[in-house]
Amino acid sequence: MKQRGRGAKKRIVEGAAQLDESKPALERIPRISRYMALAIHFEDLIRQGVVTDYADLARLGHVTRARVTQIMNLRLLAPEIQESLLFTSCFPEQLDLRTLQRVASEKCWKKQVALLENQKD
Repeated sequence: MKQRGRGAKKRIVEGAAQLDESKPALERIPRISRYMALAIHFEDLIRQGVVTDYADLARLGHVTRARVTQIMNLRLLAPEIQESLLFTSCFPEQLDLRTLQRVASEKCWKKQVALLENQKD
């Protein structure tokens, strides 16, 4: 047996089932899309009263309040940007949370879209 981290053990079995190559590989969901979905979920939890504030979310998620705020700031983006983050993968890999924080700091949604278009180029 091979030892794995934190005491977990992995057994290697002869003749184990091979991966079924006829099934298409699932496309990896971009991290920024997962953050956007998380922001929407967090907002729903607060609205439903499951948690009271960002501090509760941070405690439950074992992250800092600052990180929760960064994720929640994605809700300040223009609706069309939020939709694009969730449903398309046309954004470049260099588009990260830090970049979107700068875009979200702009209050005008039209200017946000223009800023994001400049980031894509």
